[in-house]
Amino acid sequence: MNAKILEIFRSIQGEGKYAGVSQVFVRFFGCNIHCDWCDTPASIGDGKREYQELSLKDALAQVNVLYENSHSVSITGGEPLLQKDFLKSFCHALHREGKKIYLDANGTLPGPLRELIRDIDIIAMDIKLPSSTRQKAFWAEHKEFLKVASKQEVFVKVVVSMDTQKKEILKAAKLVASFDPEILFILQPNYTDMKKGIIEECLGYQKLCAKILKDVRILPQVHKFMKLR
Repeated sequence: MNAKILEIFRSIQGEGKYAGVSQVFVRFFGCNIHCDWCDTPASIGDGKREYQELSLKDALAQVNVLYENSHSVSITGGEPLLQKDFLKSFCHALHREGKKIYLDANGTLPGPLRELIRDIDIIAMDIKLPSSTRQKAFWAEHKEFLKVASKQEVFVKVVVSMDTQKKEILKAAKLVASFDPEILFILQPNYTDMKKGIIEECLGYQKLCAKILKDVRILPQVHKFMKLR
């Protein structure tokens, strides 16, 4: 069984709760949605559709070469859960080797997550706001995804753009609170809007969400500022 993988590399995590830790990134190719602000267009096939087809053995070998002293393996994309059959074997093998698995997912595919959850340690779950992504809403999928993800360590990221609507931010916060108000909720300002007043928008949203949730943080993509991928 092979997987479509864009790249395997070592860097620091640039988003969310674990920003700054060293990880080996396995970036899977392909996605089931096309966010307006997607910052990894190569992983969803914008422009050239270029990727490697790697066997389980080859993918594990590449990770092992890079892994020493890493915090975890970041399974990312695109949307990695589209390749769940490969991931089931891949994550299980990594766990047998004692490696920690960090899944970065768009929160729309609860079924595949359910099949993998035992071999996932940390889940960075996106809630995709339709006003920001310019895609359809996924509220039902997000609710079911969080239900599964809450069996392990999970935190939620919401990308905030200048198009984001307050009612959607509040709906996302209430969705998370319905499971556990102590789940970390991260407002991630869209990098391309940094000079347009997006931080001020996030500060306002933080105040609103803090009335619903215990831990609401504003965290930009730090790797962008450090010129890292």
